[in-house]
Amino acid sequence: MRIDIITVLPRLLDSPFSHSILKRAQDKGLVEVVVHDLRDYSTNKQKSVDDYAYGGGAGMVLQIEPVSRCIEHLRAQRTYNETIYMSPDGETLSQGMANELSLKQNLLILCGHYKGVDERVRQHFISREISIGDYVLSGGELAAAVLADSIIRLLPGVLNDETSALSDSFQDGLLAPPVYSRPADFRGWKVPEVLLSGHEGKIEAWRHQQAVERTQQRRPDLFGEGAESGGTKPGSTES
Repeated sequence: MRIDIITVLPRLLDSPFSHSILKRAQDKGLVEVVVHDLRDYSTNKQKSVDDYAYGGGAGMVLQIEPVSRCIEHLRAQRTYNETIYMSPDGETLSQGMANELSLKQNLLILCGHYKGVDERVRQHFISREISIGDYVLSGGELAAAVLADSIIRLLPGVLNDETSALSDSFQDGLLAPPVYSRPADFRGWKVPEVLLSGHEGKIEAWRHQQAVERTQQRRPDLFGEGAESGGTKPGSTES
């Protein structure tokens, strides 16, 4: 997989992709992440890529010319399955969406900044808009890193234990059950006996029941018939 990210602040993305799982995924050749500085596609001496909004109002707007120049340059080199704009009014990122995007070959992500991007970019170049939550960030860079992380960790070979991602929260429409590690008894706080039993069937049944109860208590909006049966909540994999 290849992920290209367009931003006015490329250094802001140095850290997320230079450590831990995301770095190892790149080192293994499982994913290529390329960050592009939008200012490289500016034609003025100041390398500016923003201007005042027509009609007035506070905040600057990313101009269509440098954005279109960058996107068209990248599209001339490869075909992208999705051209994504990180926006607070886009589809809310979900595990189902991450699963879907992890099956793609090439993704192009545009990070918003300032007051946003010229609407014509969204109308003519963007195939999908994604939000990571109902709040506003200073720019789309951190949101792009969150999206990329949620996708990359699902790629085969990225996690040491490939079954780990299958037991993550939301994969089956439920939150993950509680987990424990050594010691089995700490200050009298004990690990549930069933987890020490070695009985795989009983352990899985306990984990499922705990997941159902935790989902009911903490995220009742996720809970449905699918959760009761251990399947995916209807619609939970839809973006």
